[in-house]
Amino acid sequence: MFEGFDAITLARMQFAFTVSFHIVFPAFSIGLASYLAVLEALWLWTGREVFINLFNYWLKIFAVAFGMGVVSGIVMSYQFGTNWSVFSDKAGPIIGPLMAYEVLTAFFLEAGFLGVMLFGLKRVGHKLHFFATSMVAVGTLASAFWILSANSWMQTPAGFAMNSQGQFVAADWWKVIFNPSFPYRLVHMVLAAYLTTAFVVGAVGAYHLLKDSRLEGPRVMFSMAMWMAAIVAPIQIFAGDLHGLNTLEHQPVKVMAMEGHYKSHPNGAPLILFGLPDQAAGEVKYSIEIPKASSLILKHSLDAPLKGLDTVPRENWPNVPIVFWSFRIMVGIGFLMLGIGLLSLWARWRGALHDWKFLHRYALVMGPAGFVAVLAGWVTTEVGRQPFTVYGLLRTADSVSPLAAPAVASSLIAFILVYFIVFGMGVIYILRLMHEPPHHGEQGPREDVPHRAAGITPAQAIPVSGQG
Repeated sequence: MFEGFDAITLARMQFAFTVSFHIVFPAFSIGLASYLAVLEALWLWTGREVFINLFNYWLKIFAVAFGMGVVSGIVMSYQFGTNWSVFSDKAGPIIGPLMAYEVLTAFFLEAGFLGVMLFGLKRVGHKLHFFATSMVAVGTLASAFWILSANSWMQTPAGFAMNSQGQFVAADWWKVIFNPSFPYRLVHMVLAAYLTTAFVVGAVGAYHLLKDSRLEGPRVMFSMAMWMAAIVAPIQIFAGDLHGLNTLEHQPVKVMAMEGHYKSHPNGAPLILFGLPDQAAGEVKYSIEIPKASSLILKHSLDAPLKGLDTVPRENWPNVPIVFWSFRIMVGIGFLMLGIGLLSLWARWRGALHDWKFLHRYALVMGPAGFVAVLAGWVTTEVGRQPFTVYGLLRTADSVSPLAAPAVASSLIAFILVYFIVFGMGVIYILRLMHEPPHHGEQGPREDVPHRAAGITPAQAIPVSGQG
């Protein structure tokens, strides 16, 4: 199945596969945890039953998604010891503590309050339960903080020194944690998580409104999702632009690949909208361009010079076609999100937010858009960093474990089979929960001892909406 691939390529494919599965669940659970906290706060503030019904409805979905995110994250981290042991040895004194801080803060916070959040609504006071929900939401954000700090340090290393064993060690932890790209990546990722959740919530609301526009729960969730799209999508585009400028300063080769600039432009670079990058020829064929627009965006001047990949040794080039297209997918989806946000404002002004079928179908199609954008952004970030694991300092070829290709291929095949079966079943179960609208008296997850005694799994103890 993977004949002809070397161990390095297979190890990269395995990490990319497991990360791709993992990243979609935290991206969803980070936004959903905050959404649950908002729903419970609105219920406590207004006393409206619709908010607690929505809270219980989405809490069941959160429980499944959160569980899959934890499992996929644990499996992913083992690869540092199996496929990337040299990287672990060289960068472990910095990456290890950052990941440990994530466990000591975020994971303990989530684990400590998750049980109260899932099963404590009728067992503890409402204020204490809201506090638990808020702590889980804070925990998911803290997890993103530490993981993005570690990843950002690999992109823009700072605050380190090299010891006698050739290892990266921290000389200034503040500079390690708050490295040059970290603030931009954190804001960009958290906003992406909120938008991902908003479009899932909006798609579920739109699905049920298409069947019955009078349902109160779908009307409220769709309205809240469209507010998020209208407000956060333009902020995300602005944050993405700032992130791009930061990348140009610290990782200019990545921007060259994103823009498709194989050649330098001393008198203003064009914005290549579309084309077919040819890595061997060093050019973008059949390109559609806007003259000097790239210089205007990146340097705020039409005639500003921009360097191209012709100034970089070819062995340091990333895979330009992948970076070029993944970047355009991410940006394209961002503008589609902006479009639906603007349409929702117009529909809201006309009083047609809950009755405009075109808007509902648009939202339904955009349901998975956040996940696609997150994956495209991750591909842009990680493939654009190649051929380095620690940018400019440690090459990927020097980071891999001394493994034979068949050994890595066999584990990759095992991951593919197990992941598609296990996580496929989890996604199907989540879709089944979403298929039913929230009902009057919606119940949250159940922790029922007789159920366990009867051999019913925890997932089966989560009732399908309207049946619990």
